Amino acid sequence: MFTERFFRRGDHQLAYAVGPDHGPPLVLLHGVARRWQDFVPLVPALATRWKLLAVDHRGHGRSTRAERYRVVDYAVDAVDFVRENVSEPAVIFGHSLGAMVALAVAAELPLAVRAIVLEDPPLDTLGDQIAHTPYQAMFTAYYDLIKASTPDVDILAAALADVLLASVAGGPKMKLGRLRDPASLRFMARCLVDLDPAVLPPLVAGQWLDGFSWQRLAERVKCPVLLLQGNAALGGMLSDTDATMASALLSRVTHVRVAETGHLLHWQATEATLRLTLAFLESL
Repeated sequence: MFTERFFRRGDHQLAYAVGPDHGPPLVLLHGVARRWQDFVPLVPALATRWKLLAVDHRGHGRSTRAERYRVVDYAVDAVDFVRENVSEPAVIFGHSLGAMVALAVAAELPLAVRAIVLEDPPLDTLGDQIAHTPYQAMFTAYYDLIKASTPDVDILAAALADVLLASVAGGPKMKLGRLRDPASLRFMARCLVDLDPAVLPPLVAGQWLDGFSWQRLAERVKCPVLLLQGNAALGGMLSDTDATMASALLSRVTHVRVAETGHLLHWQATEATLRLTLAFLESL
């Protein structure tokens, strides 16, 4: 049983869910345009030995809207959340945006973070390089869909299925409905219904990483790190170049490539993600 609560920070508040107290704290940070329920595939296994705290980023899920949506803004929220809500050293598990934020939390609060799991962090991919990737068009399509009218899950799910995405490998464009099953599209639609449209323009404009240096943060992280990398040819956002640099900068990193899927490892390769994550957690 999870209890949903709110954490007040300045002029906005973050929604978060707390699981049963079955062990040390493990904080879950989702990716951009998702919500805390994105981690439901992992919850049954993780909740048996950990106390899970799953946060909705500003402008996502049930968290309130804010003025700015850069990675540095999400990071400041998460640092304050961990400082105020975690009473002993925690593991931080972050996917995508959440992984970027987890890196910042570990750097800023070294005594409060026991270890971090970074699931396919975009690093430089979603910075000023985004115009050279299929992701700019994808986030533009999301923005157009939720800005155009009052969002509805059924209508939005159908529209998402028809979104054309360029292949990462340079092949022909393909409809999102061929890459995601209908149930996953409904969940994506549910997340977008609750998303502040203002979350997306900084991504599309290549301004998402303004003021955020993941390299400098990585150099400051001294705790154990599990770095999970998806397959770039299947949509993974962590490039080989960035993975190599991150592995060199992180002093205690375990880097694993998951070849069978792209960016959504915990959804599309759940068994592998759990196996690797549980092995890492049991090594702490």
